[in-house]
Amino acid sequence: MNQFLKLFVFVLAGFVGFLVITRVPPLLHTPLMSATNAISAISIVGALVAAGSDHNRVATVLGFVAVICATINVVGGFIITDRMLRMFKGGRS
Repeated sequence: MNQFLKLFVFVLAGFVGFLVITRVPPLLHTPLMSATNAISAISIVGALVAAGSDHNRVATVLGFVAVICATINVVGGFIITDRMLRMFKGGRS
């Protein structure tokens, strides 16, 4: 696959993703974020595969860094979702 086609697919995916997200009503933002965080946890599996591959030391180190970054992304996403859900619960009397 040549580089132009890869760039075209990337730009098209970004454009379609933007259009889909802007059409989601605000009421569904929190469940959508939670589902997106769960789906992005798949990136941890890919990072673990990259870290576990025994090609060379650089690939292992970059895979380890990818595991750290993906884990921070997923945990941070769930923390933000939890904060948003607490905003809607309100105080108890």
